[in-house]
Amino acid sequence: MRYLPQTEDDIRQMLETIGVSSIEELFACIPEKLRTQGSLDLPSALSEPELRREMQRLAGPDPGPCFLGAGAYPHAVPAAVEQLLLRNELYTAYTPYQPEVAQGTLQSMFEFQTIVAELLDLDVANASMYDGSTATAEAALMGLRIARDRTKIVLSSTLHPEYRAVVRTLVSAIATEVVEVPRDDESGRTDLEALEKSANDAAVIVVQSPNFLGVVEDGAEIGRIAKRAGTLLVVAVPEIMSLGVLVPPGAYGADIATGEGLGWGVGVQVGGPACGLFAARQAHVRQMPGRLVGETVDSDGHRGYVLTLSTREQHIRREKATSNICTNQGLLALAFAMHLALLGKQGFVAASRQNLARALAVKKRFSEIGLAPRFSGPTFNEVAYRVPNGSADELQKKVLAERGIIAGLPLARFHPELEDTLLVCTTEVHSPAEVDGLVEGVKRALR
Repeated sequence: MRYLPQTEDDIRQMLETIGVSSIEELFACIPEKLRTQGSLDLPSALSEPELRREMQRLAGPDPGPCFLGAGAYPHAVPAAVEQLLLRNELYTAYTPYQPEVAQGTLQSMFEFQTIVAELLDLDVANASMYDGSTATAEAALMGLRIARDRTKIVLSSTLHPEYRAVVRTLVSAIATEVVEVPRDDESGRTDLEALEKSANDAAVIVVQSPNFLGVVEDGAEIGRIAKRAGTLLVVAVPEIMSLGVLVPPGAYGADIATGEGLGWGVGVQVGGPACGLFAARQAHVRQMPGRLVGETVDSDGHRGYVLTLSTREQHIRREKATSNICTNQGLLALAFAMHLALLGKQGFVAASRQNLARALAVKKRFSEIGLAPRFSGPTFNEVAYRVPNGSADELQKKVLAERGIIAGLPLARFHPELEDTLLVCTTEVHSPAEVDGLVEGVKRALR
């Protein structure tokens, strides 16, 4: 979708430059009889998401709405982001080794870091990682470096299973033990009693909130457990939209927090591309992976940007490096920052509340047709539902066959014991009509 950025002031300045006073005067050369008389018979203006849906409808068969989440959350990307990214000084930019010729790239990284640090409520953020899973694994490795004399890692079983797999792989050469703490099957949260027992001699605790089952963890209590055990706490937030209504990780004791930028700036498409978010406390900054851009002033007092932290070992002596990430998802980080900046704080909070309201509405309507939440814990925009008298996979197939709707994720793929559980995600991209179609499709499939 094209974005036309001209404001009323821009138009006025352009008219002044060419010597005319109005748009009407600009087109005065067109004979009066050839001009359209009266107003055009046009429909009411649409929002960008509504217009996209209408253009899709006109273009051909609609693939149908998708209510999948599970780490990849669709959000409405403003058309302005794509147009701004097309500026050639942005999409051709490369590693900013020479600050004197890369101020634009460095500033964009700095702005990204500022947004991420504010979102996660931590002191400092790096200039992005590959994705949320590797960022979380890097956080675990960073924790091992900081802890030094401890080599055990504790993972909550409610952490995304693919995140857990990546963490296990990357820490395997350093960690002596990786312990997975079970969930409380009633609430869907991490079993806090089991977590406290495992935390005593651990270097790092890694949790996710909202977790893979859609449930918001008790962050305050987890923070207290980590503090009592003298253990570093890593919190992953794959759905950062939740931070518009939930307490951020830094506020309840996280030492390191990670996140996923997929769906922000660049839409969810075939699983990527992604953008990893990473923030930590100032005390641990020298152990951070990746690179860090800082703001300074030159000899004349003018503001400027430089690579404040970029360990050369990452590039030439990998066996001595804090991390083997040699670059960052620069263009995707810029798209992420643009999207968040265009939303602004108020827009971000409003969109978060819209996500929550939509999920609550679906929860209410599902309960009326016999589909209840599987867990009692609080949720954001993603809820796990128990399918009565049948498997979630069969329900999914029926809704897809009849309505062309992907109703959610059957959790048996990752948790075999949850064969009767369907994970359903609703965000601001899902229209009321699509939600109606989902509820009606599930209702018919349950008959």
